[in-house]
Amino acid sequence: MLALLQKIKAIIARWWSEFTLQTRLMAAATLVVSLLMSGLTFWAVNSIQQDARLNDTRFGRDLGLLLAANASPLVSNGDRTELARFSHSFYSNTSNVRYMLYADSEGEIFFGIPFSESEVQNSLMIRRRIQLPDNYAQDLDAPMVRQHLTPDGEVTDVFVPLNYDNQYLGVLAIGINPNPTVVNSSHLTRDVTIAVFVSIWVMVILGAVFNALTITQPIKELLVGVKNIAAGNFKQRIDLPLGGELAELILNFNEMAQRLESYDEQNIEELTAEKAKLETLVSTIADGAVLLDTDMRVILVNPTAQKLLDWEDRKSVVGENALYHLPDAIKVELTRPLYQLASGSPPAEYRDGAEFRLVLPDPSNRTVRILLTTVYDQYRESVKGIAITIQDITREVELNEAKSQFISNVSHELRTPLFNIKSFIETLHEYGENLSEQEKREFLDTANRETDRLTRLVNDVLDLSRLESNKRYSFEPVYINQPIEQTIRTHQLNARDKGIELVHDVAPNLPPVVGNYDLLVQVLSNLIGNGLKFTQPGGKVIVRAYSVELSTHPTPPAIRIEVTDTGIGIDPEDQKAIFDRFFRVENRVHTLEGTGLGLSIVQNIIQKHHSEVHLISEVGVGTTFWFDLQIHQEESPAIAVPALTLQPSTQEDATPSPKDEITL
Repeated sequence: MLALLQKIKAIIARWWSEFTLQTRLMAAATLVVSLLMSGLTFWAVNSIQQDARLNDTRFGRDLGLLLAANASPLVSNGDRTELARFSHSFYSNTSNVRYMLYADSEGEIFFGIPFSESEVQNSLMIRRRIQLPDNYAQDLDAPMVRQHLTPDGEVTDVFVPLNYDNQYLGVLAIGINPNPTVVNSSHLTRDVTIAVFVSIWVMVILGAVFNALTITQPIKELLVGVKNIAAGNFKQRIDLPLGGELAELILNFNEMAQRLESYDEQNIEELTAEKAKLETLVSTIADGAVLLDTDMRVILVNPTAQKLLDWEDRKSVVGENALYHLPDAIKVELTRPLYQLASGSPPAEYRDGAEFRLVLPDPSNRTVRILLTTVYDQYRESVKGIAITIQDITREVELNEAKSQFISNVSHELRTPLFNIKSFIETLHEYGENLSEQEKREFLDTANRETDRLTRLVNDVLDLSRLESNKRYSFEPVYINQPIEQTIRTHQLNARDKGIELVHDVAPNLPPVVGNYDLLVQVLSNLIGNGLKFTQPGGKVIVRAYSVELSTHPTPPAIRIEVTDTGIGIDPEDQKAIFDRFFRVENRVHTLEGTGLGLSIVQNIIQKHHSEVHLISEVGVGTTFWFDLQIHQEESPAIAVPALTLQPSTQEDATPSPKDEITL
């Protein structure tokens, strides 16, 4: 039932919404007038009925007292025959009496008109009509009056006590018919009211039809035309055979549409070009840009912001509440400031905008700077929206952290040799006279070694700084056997002093590679120096160079350079950090000293040659560092691919491994 009522309500609401304002006003006025007329009519009918009820009551009281005065002696004497004759004579001579009932002092009906004796004795309806209060005889001497409804109208019931010689004999009940004149008057008034009501609504319906044919339809056509114009359809025209003000209005509308169409044709291309420029500018800026209205709905978002906010895989968020789509980290920080800025009365700290720095864990760990700026109207009186600028400062943060770490490490590394030099020199200065010549020489040798260590550290830092700068290096064809032989000669004496065999195995007739001679010498020097440093006497350091062809990549053939030693090896846990700055294997094995920058320099140089340095190592067996250099294409001969046996543990692809296998 409730669903049906709601459906009817919806139908009426839709039907009412289709009416024009004029029709609604007419219907409302008609309803008010009709209700007012109906109210006045029913008030008049009710007044007439009230007067008639009073007259019937008064007439019934008087008639009941008259009948009771004549019937009481007959009832007292028990002369029911005369009572019946008298009552029938009175009933037949008046049309105002509906019924007459006589009851004794016990309330038992013993005579009634126009009822038969059996009806009087057995009818419950008749008994209910004469039911009186229990204390009626003691408390009420005057007639009692009440009304009840019948199909023929309202009947007035009058109950008159029968008293004779101060003795209560019973009660006389008389039913008085309503006044026929009053009834007819009421009926006439009701009929007139209905006729007036129907006439008013007939006039309303006729007026609505006339209004729809002459006014509503042209206005609807005009409304549709205006909507089409607002939607950009400037070819819209209205053609209706009307006169008067409506015809002039339609004519002006058609002229307006024609002018708009002409203006649109002249300016649409220029507007489209300007819009395209703006969209291109917003979409190509490096920072993310999001524009919100005061209800937090997204108006504009560029691709950079979609990427930073992980909105690329979602449907368009334009038109939706941004707080439902922002990452949780941003939502927690920006919800309150956004609403404060949108309210137009932000706190003092946000009046010139707000800046936040947040870390976004998803989809990747990023650090972003978010700027909030309030967008005002042209008069700067009301807030129209909020502009959000998102800058990815992950690289900047990483560089700052790396710079701080680098400075910290350099400071630490510099402090140790400087402290040692200062300590020994101060000792010589203060206690030189008390020291022997041998002790003085040992102190000076130590200070000299620390000075050399400090020099190496400064040189390595300068080399690394130069490599990481934007300096451009020239690359030219280099025959790899030349830097190898030069480096071998440089370290040969050091290797002989340590009892280590330093050999090289360079394939004959190798073509030149694309590289920088001095940088390649520095790479080989660092790798050979590390091999000599961590190889025990009797060991071997081998430098190899041979041609390879990378079958898994569509690249030209290359020259592979390996530096293999039979030294102490590198733990697997150290291999991941071996190329980090200031990381030294000797920190774990407690043997030799170094700057910890050599392999970082090697990796940086090899990366400038568009390659990567790899390693294979096992503790107690040895280590192999290797990298590939591209062959200079103008002189590339046919190359045979050598048989390779070791697979590097640090490469994920199928790149060939170093030539010689380390015996494990």
